[in-house]
Amino acid sequence: MIISHKHRFIFIKTRKTAGTSLEIALSALCGPDDVITGIDPDDEKARTDLGGRPPQHVKIPLSAHSFGERLQMLFGKERKQFYNHISAAEAKELIDPPIWNDYYKFCFERNPWDKVLSQYNARGGQDVFGNVKGYITSGEVARLKGFDMYTIKRNVVMDDVFKFEEMDRSLAQISERLGFEKPLAMPKYKAKGNRRKDRRPYTEVFTEEEKEMVALIFAREIKLLGYEF
Repeated sequence: MIISHKHRFIFIKTRKTAGTSLEIALSALCGPDDVITGIDPDDEKARTDLGGRPPQHVKIPLSAHSFGERLQMLFGKERKQFYNHISAAEAKELIDPPIWNDYYKFCFERNPWDKVLSQYNARGGQDVFGNVKGYITSGEVARLKGFDMYTIKRNVVMDDVFKFEEMDRSLAQISERLGFEKPLAMPKYKAKGNRRKDRRPYTEVFTEEEKEMVALIFAREIKLLGYEF
């Protein structure tokens, strides 16, 4: 995630929505006081090579902890901190209310069938799970449920939930909203792009049963953004 005081925005990073690539692009526009969480080592190197800022200010200042929490730290409890895929609900608890209320908050969502297939392949595909149903029933698919990332008590708390499929148009809208000098563009480096071997579209892979399983699990995302198989 990123909290930019320089540009007054909060970016919540959902899974399998090009979030790392977008973080690399955004971090190049951030200032020295902005919050930037860490990413995978290979991606971190690419971020540095592309002019992005490394992780910074992820730990919450001691002054923001209660006396009891500071006392517990003496006995080994870690300081509160932001992390890569932190949810909006968790982030809000760590952010000063004026910042949370006033900054522009956004994230991305993706067609759930496409997202599930992408993660299935990234996690080993047929070699590990046999088929998509095997991946779904393994329980790992729960990590992809984006709705819980950008809602609090079932209410969307982002100013915009953009579609992964409309990336270029969304980046232009973000750039205009935040007044960037140059339109935001994704880096040529594609984070984690070498992990997917099977490039067939989901419509050629899913069985009818698998299709319906995803529709049930991601019903909230589908209703919110009007996704179709």
